Parts: sequence; C-alpha cells; structure tokens
Amino acid sequence: MKAHPIASLAAGLLFGLGLVISGMVNPAKVLNFLDVAGSWDPTLAFVMGGALLITVPGFRLVLKRETPILDGRFHLPERNDIDLPLIAGALLFGIGWGIAGFCPGPAVTAIVTGAPAVLAFVAAMLGGSWVAGQLRQRMGS
Repeated sequence: MKAHPIASLAAGLLFGLGLVISGMVNPAKVLNFLDVAGSWDPTLAFVMGGALLITVPGFRLVLKRETPILDGRFHLPERNDIDLPLIAGALLFGIGWGIAGFCPGPAVTAIVTGAPAVLAFVAAMLGGSWVAGQLRQRMGS
C-alpha cells in the first residue's frame, strides 16, 4: 500500500478522534452554540479557534515547500470568486447545520453510534451529494 492512503487514513482518524474528544459529534453541543439567546455553549468557538491556531501557521510552513511530501503538487482552489452555487451551498449547509446540529465530519464520525438521526443525516447528505453531481453533469460544469 502506498503512503498516501495510509497518511489519509491517519489524518481522518486523528480528525475523528478530535471531534469525539471535543464533543462535536454531539449535535446538542453544536445547537447550543448556535442558541445565543438561550443555553449558549461556547465550546465550538474554542474548537474552531484551536484549529485555526494550528492551521494558519501550518499552511504558511507547508506552502513554503515546492511540493507536498506525499504528492507531486499542491491541490489548492483555483477559483476565488463568489457565485450563486457557492452562496446557495453555504446557505444549505448553514440551514442543515442549524436544524440537525451536524456537518459532514462529525456526522460520519458519529455513524458508529447507529443513532437513527445520524444515519438519516448521512443518508440525506449522500443523496444530496449524488443529486449535486447529477446536476453538475447535466449543466456541463
């Protein structure tokens, strides 16, 4: 097996472990973060802040390299414009996050619980991804 899939698996496991330790696989924690007028829980802000403290200097260091260690080139976004699909996607993501308390990473991590809400969310997420792919193919982008 190549090093790239092993490194991807290790990074995914580390990410999932971080989500579990921080409690972000519990949708109630996320919903309480969004409930600023009620039982507000600032935990998610600390998790995001901690991630930024690592990511920002990490990206600066890594992007000084000519190529990544496990690939021949960096795969960075090529577009920086804000268009309707980006805005619509962000709105759908935010609405879904506010309703369910899940985003893709914590939901996939929480699959192991077997909770019906988690399984329904992941099924809807996969269905939505499939529909988006079909629309992209039909629209030729």
